[in-house]
Order: sequence, then structure tokens, then C-alpha cells
Amino acid sequence: MPSRSDDPLARALEEAVVRVAAAVRAVQASNPVVLIDGRSGAGKSTLARLLAERWPLRAAPQLIALDEIYPGWDGMDDGVERAYDQILRPHGRDLVGTWQRYDWVAGKYAENHAVDPSRGVILEGCGVLTPRGARIADVRVWMESPEPSRKRRALDRDGELFRPHWDRWAAQEVRHLRRDKPIELATLIVTVP
Repeated sequence: MPSRSDDPLARALEEAVVRVAAAVRAVQASNPVVLIDGRSGAGKSTLARLLAERWPLRAAPQLIALDEIYPGWDGMDDGVERAYDQILRPHGRDLVGTWQRYDWVAGKYAENHAVDPSRGVILEGCGVLTPRGARIADVRVWMESPEPSRKRRALDRDGELFRPHWDRWAAQEVRHLRRDKPIELATLIVTVP
């Protein structure tokens, strides 16, 4: 079995978490906001989890995945708007935010979750890096990865549940790329194989 140092993906993610953690420290705030965007399968969730585990500040961050907020397979834009209105904007004004988890099985929103403005936030998901969100975020990460690698990882992760929705989700990603230009808004660009 190869070591993590022999795994190009693990090595790229390790380098990325070190860079993002350094950027968080450089903000010199107790409650920075980190946005992690990229297309499906790019490694956003893994990077966010690693960053949360190695958060360089005293108080643990609040890790929120847009997958918990999108209202279904056609809901990227709506999920991003909800995240802005319910998480980012209140946090930026030092107010408690409250977001609702979307229950994909029931097809409706479920329980509420509070967001403490005194603690940092890591918000990850496709579409999160928009001009509105960028104005509030302290660290803005765009993750880049080749489509064959992304697709393999996404389908390995979500299996047959995601396969029939890959193209329609990808169309929403392309619309986001053209409209919001997230790469231009990023303070860090992370490339993974």
C-alpha cells in the first residue's frame, strides 16, 4: 500500500491545507470566513474537513457544506442564495445566523442550525464563490481538477445516486463559472490531480 506521500491527491490536499491555514492565520481575526468552491469531485469537502481538523485558531470553526442546503439537483443557485442570506450576511454583521438542512429524501427543508458569529466559518460547495460572498469572505479558495478525475471521485463517492444527475449539475456549474467568475474572486487556487 503506498504511503500518503506517494499519493498525488493526498499530497496536493496536504499542501493545500497548509496554504489555507496560513491564509486564515494571516487574516488575524478570531472569526474568519473561508469559502471553498470548485466543481463536483474537485476535493472541496476533503479540504474543508482537513482545514477544520487543523484550524489554526483557538475556537473550532463551523464547517458547513452546501450539499446540506441545496434544495435538490437543480438547486445550486437557490442553495447559494440561502447560504448568503442565512449564514454569510448575518455572520458579517456579527449576528447569529440560522440555516436549514435540506432533506434530499423527503424533498423539503428540515431542522435549523445556528451559526455563531464569534467563531470562524468554513463554507464549502459548488457555486459558493460569488461576488456577493467574496465581499464577506476573508479567504476564498477555488479548487481545480481535471474532469475525468473529478467525475471518477464524485461517482465513487455518491455512486449511482449521482450518475443520472451529473450533466444537469455540471450545467449549473458552467453557468456559475461564466456568470460569477469564481477563479478571479479566489485568493488561493488549489490544483489537485
